[in-house]
Amino acid sequence: MAELFERDEHLDDFIEYIFDNPYNYIPRRYIRDRQNPVEYYSEGEFMTRYRFSKRTVIDVLLPMIALQNISNRGMPVPPILKLLTALRFFASGSFQLVCADLLQVSQPSVSQILKNVSAELAAKLPLWVKRPSTEEEFAAIRNSFYAIANFPGVVGCIDCTHIPIKSPGGDLAEVYRNRKGWFSMNVQVVVGPSMEIMDIVCRWQGSVHDARIFHNSRLKHRFEAGQMRGILLGDSGYPLLPYLFTPVLHPTTGPERRYNTSHIRSRSIVERTFGIWKRRFPCLSTKLRTKLSTSLKVILACAVLHNVAVRHHAPIPDQERVIPVVDVPVHVYRGHNGRGAAERAALIQRHFSEEG
Repeated sequence: MAELFERDEHLDDFIEYIFDNPYNYIPRRYIRDRQNPVEYYSEGEFMTRYRFSKRTVIDVLLPMIALQNISNRGMPVPPILKLLTALRFFASGSFQLVCADLLQVSQPSVSQILKNVSAELAAKLPLWVKRPSTEEEFAAIRNSFYAIANFPGVVGCIDCTHIPIKSPGGDLAEVYRNRKGWFSMNVQVVVGPSMEIMDIVCRWQGSVHDARIFHNSRLKHRFEAGQMRGILLGDSGYPLLPYLFTPVLHPTTGPERRYNTSHIRSRSIVERTFGIWKRRFPCLSTKLRTKLSTSLKVILACAVLHNVAVRHHAPIPDQERVIPVVDVPVHVYRGHNGRGAAERAALIQRHFSEEG
């Protein structure tokens, strides 16, 4: 029986160490049992859930997020988990509650994290979504586009895509309802030859026509003022301008048909970009159920993340993960610009008169 009451000398040493070194331990109230996705998931699993490699998340994306609440007051969510919470939402299109379940964070916390992280990423738009600014950059883009389908002088392809949102409510809610009958933001995007986003306009309601968005954009002003040089390729929903070429609606000659073929092949890159953008971030295909101001930040944040993915060669998610996207057809623009028609006719005559 005496052996049962003998004290373990190792236990005595440990208790003595505790009393002699009381400040070497984190206070119990600061300890939180959180799963660390960076360590828990394999590289492939991590990529599937968050769309980026661990190295890209840590080295590129994490520094974009301002360090807040760096003290231990109130057991704050670490910046890395804030970032991963937002990325999981972008990459799943799931309700915020699902993300909260995954990381053991309350739904109100997830909502606030999504708002803050999206704002931080959207603020980096000037660094990651940029138009060419030097002659060397313009020349490189023109050469890359020419290599696609022998269309000369192209510096970008323009189009709009609808991002579903919940009804914003209020007296003006119906202006967000598009021609298909659902609420959306009509987002204008200019795409480069590597499927990078070079310009984005995200402030127009779903009922607004693509041509009106372009007419009121800074991009149009820059072309009009001569600050940008080259040709934009757009579909028939845009006006034909000296710097914005659209397809020939009813081609009757060989050169016009060759022009249309080259135009379609070159401009298809913007459609592919939309597909990859929404495949990588399904939240853009499912209805964004956040407040309108947060939804706008989410869209811009996903544009920044898309360019990060392009620059760092992130793999495109598998085809079977695609959420069907039903976009909104656009009425053919009926306006006429004589100078634009003359410029297009001259280009057809110069470059498409002979079969290549």
